[in-house]
Amino acid sequence: MALNKLKFNSLNVTPVASKALKFNSSANGFETGDAGGAMKFIKKLTASSDATLSFVNGASDVVLDSTYKEYVFIFNNINASTNNYITVNFRDGSTAYDATKTTTAIYSSHKEDDGLDNIAMLAGNSLGQSTGAQRITDNEMGQASDDGLSGIMHLFNPSSTTFVKHFFSVTQFKSDVGSHNCYVAGYCNVTAAIDAVQFATSSGSMDSGTITLYGIN
Repeated sequence: MALNKLKFNSLNVTPVASKALKFNSSANGFETGDAGGAMKFIKKLTASSDATLSFVNGASDVVLDSTYKEYVFIFNNINASTNNYITVNFRDGSTAYDATKTTTAIYSSHKEDDGLDNIAMLAGNSLGQSTGAQRITDNEMGQASDDGLSGIMHLFNPSSTTFVKHFFSVTQFKSDVGSHNCYVAGYCNVTAAIDAVQFATSSGSMDSGTITLYGIN
């Protein structure tokens, strides 16, 4: 069988930012399309003395449905008004953030004076079939001007009505004159789709910082 040599001029290879080449049905056979695994910006919320920051599908340009199989939340320098925990909870079709969750949490910490080396699980941080909010910090984060929290949370396939909805978070924050690193993982044990995610403080408010939502193509 003879092989036909493609002519370079017959291919559209004009580069486009964040795009890849894909096949199409036209004569040249290629076009630019979304690159697999690309992060798609959806919404950024900026804290300003807020007790809660909520991402609700269909509200304020938020997408949290079957459009993406994975969603990523990025926390950037969240600073609190008082020493408090940062929590997350999920809405499964009603108006309340009370999706049933089973989770596990572990943390490490180290102080600036080179003391308190610690890796442990903290009682009360893990949940077993609970509708309560999940802490994503192992301890009360500080309220000093140079304190704060940064990190990331992944939520997988929230629109599924067959499987549980897995999530995990990794946060890093300064408290008690030291570094705290907290790992949380679990799942929403519900058949309904998760259509909203809410981050909150256990007391006081989030005075500054941002939480940005992305979809993974």
